[in-house]
Amino acid sequence: MDENLERALEQLVEEDAARAWRWLRLPGNVPPWTDSGAAVARGERVTWLARGRLVLPAGLPGPGNPAWHLWHRIAPDGRAHKAGRDTHTFEASRNGRLELGLLLGEWKTPEGELAAPPEAWAGVGGTIEVVLILWGETDPLAGLARLEELCAGDPLVAAERARLAQPLDRARGWSPHWLLGESDTFYRESCDGVPCMAAHPRDDASIIRYEIDSPVGPDTSLRWRWRVDALPSQLREDELFQHDYLSIAAEFDCGRDLTWYWSSSLPPETWFTCPIPDWAPRETHFVVRSGDEGLGAWQSESRLLAPDFRTALEAEPGRLVAVWLIAVSLFQHGEGRAWFSDIALEHEGKRIEIPTA
Repeated sequence: MDENLERALEQLVEEDAARAWRWLRLPGNVPPWTDSGAAVARGERVTWLARGRLVLPAGLPGPGNPAWHLWHRIAPDGRAHKAGRDTHTFEASRNGRLELGLLLGEWKTPEGELAAPPEAWAGVGGTIEVVLILWGETDPLAGLARLEELCAGDPLVAAERARLAQPLDRARGWSPHWLLGESDTFYRESCDGVPCMAAHPRDDASIIRYEIDSPVGPDTSLRWRWRVDALPSQLREDELFQHDYLSIAAEFDCGRDLTWYWSSSLPPETWFTCPIPDWAPRETHFVVRSGDEGLGAWQSESRLLAPDFRTALEAEPGRLVAVWLIAVSLFQHGEGRAWFSDIALEHEGKRIEIPTA
């Protein structure tokens, strides 16, 4: 741990500007969960500053950084949460013990039960180091400002202070999918004077959900406008390690989802089962546009849900339960850029607007 930061944290506690701090070293080969040694009370704010990198075995996707792999939960029985950045501040939702974990793949449950066997961590190298700051009664923004005075030049302290001063937000009603956790990939932003939901994946993956409850009939359609400036893949996306894309999706009450995306090279109306093994039983992809033509300009789309569902599953759809936005750039470690607007569900002459601003 950096000695300047350690001295500054001790000074912060002496000044009663923070209740306590902890330093944890999380080896990549240790599966979740690790007790942080910190008990938190509901409503207390906690900041983490994380450094380091995991060294992943060949064939295991992930950037190796804390932003993707580091999760927390409050035991017992608390839900698992990811920050989406190397620095993070959160408010404890319950009393309990704060635990940290480095995730490979996905959880089995929202509470952080492992889907992969513990042996999957055995081949992982590297270490993530985490500084936890328990603020007590102190406002984290004020506390970080004082910490930055005490250890000027620490990039993580500066980054978290800047993030809290100008936080990104999403349109109301959207929340991260529990399987992938929080991310800064989606946020509200104006594009060409249009209030939108921006998508900017950078070596990560994110899904946000908007819950909805609607029957699906012959005329039920999902409509949207989007401007895609940069595709996260230049290779066909139906191969596992090329599966980077930007899309909108519909989730049904049977647990399946259909997702419509802009391909780099596959022709429109191509469809395929998701090449990620854990997602293959639940997700089907449809290409709606392809190639560079139309990039950088607004495009309008409409999909009838029932025909696409029958094509993919040879069955009739039940009810629609959510609309998703998806952005993946994890496999090729690249970047994508898009904006979504005017998302709506139309059913039997009625239009349900889904907010993007």
